[in-house]
Amino acid sequence: MLLSFIILIALILGITFYIKSRTPEYKGIVGESIVAKYLYKLPENEYIVFNNIYLKCGDNSIQIDHLIISIYGIFVIETKNYSGWIFGNETQKYWTQIIYKNKTKFINPIKQNNSHINSLKYLLYDHKYLKYFSIIVFTGSAELKRIDSITPVIYENELYHYILRSKEEQILGYDQINMIVSKINENILQDNDINRIHVQNIYKRKDERKQKIKSMICPKCNGSLILRNGSYGKFYGCSNYPNCRFTLKYR
Repeated sequence: MLLSFIILIALILGITFYIKSRTPEYKGIVGESIVAKYLYKLPENEYIVFNNIYLKCGDNSIQIDHLIISIYGIFVIETKNYSGWIFGNETQKYWTQIIYKNKTKFINPIKQNNSHINSLKYLLYDHKYLKYFSIIVFTGSAELKRIDSITPVIYENELYHYILRSKEEQILGYDQINMIVSKINENILQDNDINRIHVQNIYKRKDERKQKIKSMICPKCNGSLILRNGSYGKFYGCSNYPNCRFTLKYR
């Protein structure tokens, strides 16, 4: 009887773990932990590593998978733990994952990371001379099939050497690094409700975006949305084109 009970409990735990391991959240944690192992190999006197941090930036919050403060600039890394074939380019809103005949869309990680960098620039506005390096890292069994991007999109085993190859001139002294690290630490969210606060801020930004579009205001730069004619018909474009390339479908 006791043996049957133990087997039942083990079976339930096994099923629970299997289901949990299939969730995007769990896969994300696994992918981030894999990348973190590579980052901790970087020389400590040149690179200070933060993993999976939530930062308060003004009225908003952002979640950054990996942030590296170095004498050469700031590396902002977005990690994706995927399988299958991956297709995408720098300007698309969504990228595509193909597993056999199944296609799945996911948010363009380059745009996602660029928004993190913009928030960091706001947070570190006193350091306008900073150089930012955006890197997208895929873990798992994903195969990058056709990626059209200036921003590096690489596998996790390429990350360590890519960062070391990115060494250019030293732009930060150690006193400046300490100031930046202190600023980061001051704004890391430690609250027990960190996920709730972050999700609330995400919905807040989405609502603000909808309200701007409804008022025909560009959500990226606050320019005016103007009706234009293109090769595929009418669309709304930003009045600040070409500096801002936001477009909206004509309905």
